Amino acid sequence: MARKERVTEIIDGDTFLTSVRKKPVRLNDVNTPEKRQQGYQDAKKALEKLIGDKQVTVDTVARDKWGRPIANVKLGNQSVNRTMKKYQKK
Repeated sequence: MARKERVTEIIDGDTFLTSVRKKPVRLNDVNTPEKRQQGYQDAKKALEKLIGDKQVTVDTVARDKWGRPIANVKLGNQSVNRTMKKYQKK
């Protein structure tokens, strides 16, 4: 079930925290560069600009091996997942 949540912190280009969750949310089917990898800062800044401190709709579709929610995320009608795919690892 999708719910509206306020983004409180951007961890990297595919992971963020919200005001209502204890564990970070990962974008479904998006894998951006990790810290110290080329493209990390660009991806993180892009996600920050897109959803930082905004209300998004989070639709959890699975959990990863650490129990983090993997979700399809929307800002209004815009798919955050689709937007962030262009920052994926090459």
